[in-house]
Amino acid sequence: MSGKEIFEIADVPISCFSFNKDRSRVAFSPNDHQVFICKKVGSTWEKEAILNEHHQNVTSIDWAPNSNRIVTCSADRNGFVWVEEAGKWSPTLVILRINRAATYVRWSPNEDKFAVASGARLVSVCYFEKENHWWVSKHIKKPIRSTVLAVDWHPNNVLLCASSTDFKARVFSAYIKEIEPKPETTNWGKKMPFGALMAEFSNGYGGWVHDVAFSPSGSKIAWVSHDSTVSVVQGGDNAVVAKICTSSLPFLSVVWVSENSLVTAGHDFVPMVFSYGGDNTVKFVAKLDQPLKNDGEEETISAMDKFRNLDKKNTGKRDEASSTAHVNVINQLSVYAGPKENVSKIASSGLDGKIVIWDIKTLEKSISELKIV
Repeated sequence: MSGKEIFEIADVPISCFSFNKDRSRVAFSPNDHQVFICKKVGSTWEKEAILNEHHQNVTSIDWAPNSNRIVTCSADRNGFVWVEEAGKWSPTLVILRINRAATYVRWSPNEDKFAVASGARLVSVCYFEKENHWWVSKHIKKPIRSTVLAVDWHPNNVLLCASSTDFKARVFSAYIKEIEPKPETTNWGKKMPFGALMAEFSNGYGGWVHDVAFSPSGSKIAWVSHDSTVSVVQGGDNAVVAKICTSSLPFLSVVWVSENSLVTAGHDFVPMVFSYGGDNTVKFVAKLDQPLKNDGEEETISAMDKFRNLDKKNTGKRDEASSTAHVNVINQLSVYAGPKENVSKIASSGLDGKIVIWDIKTLEKSISELKIV
């Protein structure tokens, strides 16, 4: 199917990735302690630099588009901010003050701070301290009761949503009065002292909340959990969680592509589009990818493959998932092109070592039932 570019960028699983502003370079970790920076040359990616400061698996990367700084975090409980000077990347220490693995990191919209999720049941909100030339942190702890798996920033640069393995999605204030003006009122609340819990939600079923994201306007959040549900809620005094229970395997990532449409992906290898309606419902729209059809003819497979499929699935047929763009779990989605309120392309990475660029506008025409609203 047209509308997608597939790059086999590594021969091992990709744990995380992030593009620079003009998408000419990408930083990714091959599921170990290193971060590779690759430059696009034609239709291929060539390695340009290797960041080696971490000692255990790098769990998350975020490349700030305007300041061109890269922030990384790792299972070694450390974080670093990387600055490019004369073609070389130099790390700046981040004082996270955590005793468990860092799991996720994201720059704020103004790029003057970033948030790091961790297994220490807290979120570290970090900002630069010029006197000591390092990044210091403040902790958001209560009422988090388990590992925080992901975070996302509100457009106002103050509010922060977090997903956790205690089955909750929460909205916090990450206002740091030392570096920013007093925030204006939003539909999530008025008073925003640092660490204040603005909202807390559950889908009513259970399951680790793997990812969470603010809508482009910041008025809604969406999250995906291990019970294969997709949930959306609009902030306010009488907020009601809208959710859909799917028959898919669990989703691991979610990204908004317009104010009322979102894309999820995970263990099914295929990104899926959902819409949020004015009647407070979440509806499945379409899959961005489909297994190739063979016109009813059986594919020829080796005796060994047939034996494996008989052993695992009680069928001698080739696994249809092998004909999709990703052939293993998709662990991250991110916006690739277009403004947040009208995304035209998204990118995905997977345990198959691939990064795939999905042209949503082209796919909208290719899949008759797909309607981005």
